[in-house]
Amino acid sequence: MAKKSKGAALAEYAALRGACAVVNAVPYPVACAAAKALAWTLVNVFRFKRRRTMERIRGCFPEKTEREAGRIAVKSLANVLMSAVEMIRAPRLDLAWIERHVKDVHVYAERLKAIAAEGRGVVIMVPHSGNWYMAAWAMARCGVPLFAIAARQRNPYIDAWMNRQYGEGLEVVERGSVRVMAEIKARLKKGRCFAILPDLRVPSPDVQVPFLNGTANVSHGGAAFATAVGAPVVVAIMRRERGMHVFDHLATLRPDPKKGRKEEAVRLTREAMALIDAAVHKTPEHWFWYNKRWLLQPVAPR
Repeated sequence: MAKKSKGAALAEYAALRGACAVVNAVPYPVACAAAKALAWTLVNVFRFKRRRTMERIRGCFPEKTEREAGRIAVKSLANVLMSAVEMIRAPRLDLAWIERHVKDVHVYAERLKAIAAEGRGVVIMVPHSGNWYMAAWAMARCGVPLFAIAARQRNPYIDAWMNRQYGEGLEVVERGSVRVMAEIKARLKKGRCFAILPDLRVPSPDVQVPFLNGTANVSHGGAAFATAVGAPVVVAIMRRERGMHVFDHLATLRPDPKKGRKEEAVRLTREAMALIDAAVHKTPEHWFWYNKRWLLQPVAPR
């Protein structure tokens, strides 16, 4: 991945820090209200990606009226903007803040700790819904031994900023490093919890699953880690409800040690995606409809 020139990188970073200064200068409720207002304006006045987004929503939910699809589009973009606000303010989101803004956070944290205490680690599948970073921050602030993988950003200044924003308690392993596979397995064997987002846009054929009234080609990589070490898979989804973050624990899936690892990884992937699909159909306004990376697309031939 080509790096940006130093001048361009510094200009981007300066713009980011300027936005951070504004967001951090106002109270959190005010920043969220501004994010909602901006989302409505972008969708309904400036028509920001409106046609494409509405086509996606109507394609997945043909029973929705134009007004209902528009409401989903606005709420989805508002969620993205509020998630950006929370990313900027992440160092301030201490345990006291988490307890006020994440519903039943300790209930879910203790549940994960109990599963991790079995000694095989936990693979946590959380899709791009709600503020998926909040799921990681909340569990980490409550003492869940959590780690995740993330790609290095093209801008080194923004990459360093994001690593600072993740905060203490959440260990981040760089995606694409030589030893990333071995490092993930080693951490799972130590009883740590691995948070991963199912990738719906794998370029080569993998696991074909029904998803959002279409077919998604999903990587079985997350489940493969679980079958390699015998770790259970926790399927969860984040959403917003009346100003609170809600962490829905959909199911705990366990690999069958008597069956082949690849066979079990495919089964776990299918079951996890079925659960996620049902959850997105229930509350589609929390799904990330705007980024093309999460679109369903044809699978490239081998």
